[in-house]
Amino acid sequence: MSLFAKNAAVILVHGAWADGSSWSQVVIPLSKEGLNVICAPIPLTSLAEDIATLNRVISRTQGPVLLAAHAYAGAVIAGATNDRVKSLVYVAALAPDEGETVADVFYKEPPHPQAPQLQPDGDGLIWMTHEGFQNAFTQNSSKEIKALSEAVQRPLSVRCIQERVPKPAWKSRPSWFLIATEDRMINPKTQQFMAERMGAKIRVRPVDHTPLLTAPDEVVDMIREAARETLTS
Repeated sequence: MSLFAKNAAVILVHGAWADGSSWSQVVIPLSKEGLNVICAPIPLTSLAEDIATLNRVISRTQGPVLLAAHAYAGAVIAGATNDRVKSLVYVAALAPDEGETVADVFYKEPPHPQAPQLQPDGDGLIWMTHEGFQNAFTQNSSKEIKALSEAVQRPLSVRCIQERVPKPAWKSRPSWFLIATEDRMINPKTQQFMAERMGAKIRVRPVDHTPLLTAPDEVVDMIREAARETLTS
């Protein structure tokens, strides 16, 4: 018999330059816990549109919900409005406060020397470079994972990082935060600042920007802890 409430759901939200497959090593272990696991396919077209898409995914569920986000998606899950959202999990994620933008927190500290130089193209879309995947996005992963991540990448609209965020859900819901000390995309000092400001339950691990690919057991363990504290019957 499951520990969790009836129809309890975990919704995993991918970050920029990724899709739902970035959570592939996390889905099955959580499903085996008796949770309904969904990867929300956000369009990465604007913060408002991404939040609206997530809210539509949440509306398809019936029970209590835990939202887990990687990187940019931290701003997205904080915009969820459904009362059935019980907790938030941040995996090396961004957590702007009300009135801030994603860019405000992303550029709060100096970039890592091997962080990619990113610029929007003529359509206002930001693509990750080959060097970025190799040296910063998921530098601790295998050649195969790096190649797959680059092959499935989806660009981020510059609108996503320029819109000011609404009052974030982490102000009224319990949150967890995995700080990645080897992150070359989001400065670990910035992660520490955001996690402490949120009042999150913090885990600090020597992992890169994408621990859901390079250290999935750590991610599963943190989500499991949050689910057991907030999604039980």
